[in-house]
Amino acid sequence: MEVSIFATKGEVGAAAAAAGAEKIREALADRGEARIVMASAASQFEVVEALTREPDIAWERVTLFHLDEYIGISADHPASFSRFLRERFVARLPGKLKDFHAIEGENEARMECARVGGMLAGEAPVVACIGIGENGHIAFNDPPADFETGEPYLVV
Repeated sequence: MEVSIFATKGEVGAAAAAAGAEKIREALADRGEARIVMASAASQFEVVEALTREPDIAWERVTLFHLDEYIGISADHPASFSRFLRERFVARLPGKLKDFHAIEGENEARMECARVGGMLAGEAPVVACIGIGENGHIAFNDPPADFETGEPYLVV
């Protein structure tokens, strides 16, 4: 295992974005397209910003999946995670994405999990930029969440 230590959040974000961008470029070269998953957690702010500046990515061949959203929240609500990704990632890219599969917070939660999970089924994402909280949580899955599930999306 390689461990890297950085002095600032900006340096960490830039390094993570560079590593993710390299995986995206490799997938584009090998498969012609790439699928990525992104969170809108505070731990990802610098990564998201730095990734928009990475050169030589054919964004028109990249499909973005949204990691998590609040139940019952509209896509234009100030606290919406999909709004965050649209404003701070999608809108700042130098090119248009192939697709962006946002979670619709106003849809019935289990149906929405099935909808987005079905689109994610098949080919695995090449990059997942996710937040891991201080207590080990991933997205809204706080311990003692069931981390053994095979479902890509869950209502928690």
